[in-house]
Amino acid sequence: MSAIAWIAAVSLAAWLWLLLCQGSFWRTDIRLPPQRDPETWPSVAVVVPARDEAEVLPVSLPSLLAQDYPGRAEIFLVDDGSTDGTGELARELARRSGGLPLTVSSPGEPPAGWTGKLWAVGHGIALARARGPEYLLLTDADIAHEADSLRRLVAAAHAGGFDIVSQMARLRVKSLWERLVVPAFVYFFAQLYPFRRIGRRGARTAAAAGGCVLLRADTAERARIPDAIRHAVIDDVALARAVKGGGGHIWLGLAERVDSVRPYPRLHDLWRMVSRSAYAQLRHNPLVLLGTVAGLALVYLVPPVAVLAGLATGSAATVLPGALAWLVMTGTYAPMLRYYRQPLWLAPLLPFTAFLYLLMTVDSAVQHYRGRGAAWKGRTYARPDAVVGEER
Repeated sequence: MSAIAWIAAVSLAAWLWLLLCQGSFWRTDIRLPPQRDPETWPSVAVVVPARDEAEVLPVSLPSLLAQDYPGRAEIFLVDDGSTDGTGELARELARRSGGLPLTVSSPGEPPAGWTGKLWAVGHGIALARARGPEYLLLTDADIAHEADSLRRLVAAAHAGGFDIVSQMARLRVKSLWERLVVPAFVYFFAQLYPFRRIGRRGARTAAAAGGCVLLRADTAERARIPDAIRHAVIDDVALARAVKGGGGHIWLGLAERVDSVRPYPRLHDLWRMVSRSAYAQLRHNPLVLLGTVAGLALVYLVPPVAVLAGLATGSAATVLPGALAWLVMTGTYAPMLRYYRQPLWLAPLLPFTAFLYLLMTVDSAVQHYRGRGAAWKGRTYARPDAVVGEER
């Protein structure tokens, strides 16, 4: 057997391990767990950090204001230094739409050692605690909720005794690049953090989706949220780890009635979304980066290369493992494409998308070593070393 045939066989073995041993990551039936209405509906404070969100707020904020929740609920929108009139727009939308009470405030620029979003979240939580809520809903400014979303989240947390119930909002998939990149983003996330393991007591895997996190207020206080994770760029994973590390019970799944309305029409937009935190996910460790690049190449790029090389040389020993690995890859990706209502012919193109993610990850490391750090919404976090201990 040639070297490429052996490498293809290793790639196939890796895919069989992922298929059988990685928490059924490819399944997309992990939806909101069973719900039971509490006898008395607990109070909820909805905290929305917002920085320059005037483009999406007219769609997302009215959906929160219109929540059909039987208990007491109010919204705290924290205008995090916006320059596009986000705060005034939020007040105007509340005047026009009515619904839940809305408080708009601004905490000023974050002090040293805080990422901007978590500083805004912390400000919102501090305001909310004065009202004594039993739950906090942390949701991003680009997330639109169906009218019964809050009710269903609270009922699920009550029924399951969860400290966190988090849903990964369905991201927008309209442009060509969104079709190629977005479903794969969620697929890769589930591969790293299998949802079934996250909800299992005693399992070490912990993650949440920052766009929609229902959190018990007393759990947040015990876990010192957000102070304990104030450095984190990948705040949702850090939050889940802090809660689960303290013995909390968490759940994460795919959303059916919670959607992101933020557009990513160009490859450049998606590239920035991924590259801003990809190297932080790897703890800014060059050896982990090398291992990640090698792993992505082995798992996603070797199968099609082996098929093409085997066909060119007439080597069945090269074609067969490459084709089988590519088939398993395609089969595990198909459920995510169905969830996103995308055509299944996109599934065999996953190696191309994985190659894009590989380049984005390398670019994230390049930006880090150029001293630019993780950048988002006009802010650059130049001290990524302070983030490392909190992110994973």
